[in-house]
Amino acid sequence: MIEWLQDVFLYHADRPLLYTHLLFWAFFTIFYGFFLRIYNQLRLRSAYLAAISLFLYYKAGGYYFTLLIFSTLADYYLGHRIYAARREIRRRLFVAASVTVNLGLLGYFKYTFFFSDLFNRLTGSDLQATNFLAVLSNALTGTQFDIYEIVLPVGISFYTFQTISYTVDIYRGKVRPVNSIIDFAFYVSYFPQLVAGPIVRAADFVPQIRQRFTLSRQEMGQAFFLILNGLTKKILISDYISINFVDRVFAEPTKYSGFENLLAVYGYAIQIYCDFSGYSDIAIGLALLMGFRLPLNFNSPYKALDITAFWRRWHISLSSWLRDYLYIPLGGNRKGRMRTRVNLMITMLLGGLWHGADLKFVLWGGLHGLALGAHKLWMSLRRRMSRGENQPVPYGSLPLPRWTWRSTRWTRLAAGFVTFHFVCFCWIYFRAPSLQAAHTMMAQMASNFRLDLALEVVASYPRPLALVALGFLFHWMPWQWKERYRLAFIALPEPAKAVVLAAALLLLHQAKSAQIQPFIYFQF
Repeated sequence: MIEWLQDVFLYHADRPLLYTHLLFWAFFTIFYGFFLRIYNQLRLRSAYLAAISLFLYYKAGGYYFTLLIFSTLADYYLGHRIYAARREIRRRLFVAASVTVNLGLLGYFKYTFFFSDLFNRLTGSDLQATNFLAVLSNALTGTQFDIYEIVLPVGISFYTFQTISYTVDIYRGKVRPVNSIIDFAFYVSYFPQLVAGPIVRAADFVPQIRQRFTLSRQEMGQAFFLILNGLTKKILISDYISINFVDRVFAEPTKYSGFENLLAVYGYAIQIYCDFSGYSDIAIGLALLMGFRLPLNFNSPYKALDITAFWRRWHISLSSWLRDYLYIPLGGNRKGRMRTRVNLMITMLLGGLWHGADLKFVLWGGLHGLALGAHKLWMSLRRRMSRGENQPVPYGSLPLPRWTWRSTRWTRLAAGFVTFHFVCFCWIYFRAPSLQAAHTMMAQMASNFRLDLALEVVASYPRPLALVALGFLFHWMPWQWKERYRLAFIALPEPAKAVVLAAALLLLHQAKSAQIQPFIYFQF
């Protein structure tokens, strides 16, 4: 009994409490039963949800939950100081303090080894990074943490951006500070989206804290549909193709033909989409069951016909955050074409670095920055050529012939094909364990493709490749078709919904891999 209680209530690094774990759903069922008794007692609801969220974060990230508490207290205080300050210099100092504290924590835990290693390479020194939080914990509580190991706290990249947006929006006059520390702690730590998004802004979420609970029959059906959809993406598609095909090829690309390497890249493209959008679906569905509406985070990104449209569809909460809090403050597109391209590149390089402390992520972001700049240049050229020769021509420029772009089914198909394959090409750098491994995969595809082995390869991996194809089939399915089966599920009577859910969960349990796979974005 004691061992069972320890397993339930204590943190285990090798067994984090995930959405794909049966224990989580047992816990959520009990938690939700109590929630239904107090949901209209607003103060008690906030305190209850904040406490449960902190507990679940502790189960996922261990003693690093203290950092979440620190960020909550710091930004609650600084938010009020920004709002109360009358002089502009004081307002700027307080918002700078908030940004410095949050980015300082993120930078220390995420980039210390990256920059210390870079410094050592450049100078030939032997600087060794130290985990000062581990030093403090060992001194105060007698723990035995390795002080030379800095573990990235789960979710820190997400809640850091969330709290920065809160204080910056107070400075910009878009929101007022939250009056209750309990309400603010609930906003920062709300468990459905805490560790992997969507990144929720105070202006969208805080007003909901003081609203009474509402959940229509249609919304409940939508919540269950999203949860089931997310679990299916994660367990049936993402985890299975990862373990049984994608991970093997990326680990040792030289053991596989170029054709197999290409299939692994396609596999990773659908794996990361199903993994991350699956988490977002579950998070949005869980929040909806509690009466809170979170923003859409994915919108069929591989349907995009250009790279700009891709970033309007992929990880929408991050791309919009980078636009509003980095790209626009840098000047956006207001200071000329060259400055626009520079701002895009800076934004995407930092966006790449946000994903991980490795040059391969910086390169991944830089490639997307180049593509975004090239797309803006192409759109500008199209507009100029469509205007014709009668328009004024800048001094030193040649007049462009009149030409009108005609969008047809074939041009859209070609645009989508090019965009998708550029994104897949960039995923190689994102997924490969190193730059050298990424280049090895490309070399295999270029010099050892072996298309003659295609049928043999497909026969060797029938289930993983069938799931890759199934994933893309559902992804590229017309949205009207998706709406039909979503609405059909919502319209089912409750007993029929229960039967469908039970059958689906039983099938997913059978398909689940023996070793639970963490969500990909937990590492970011």
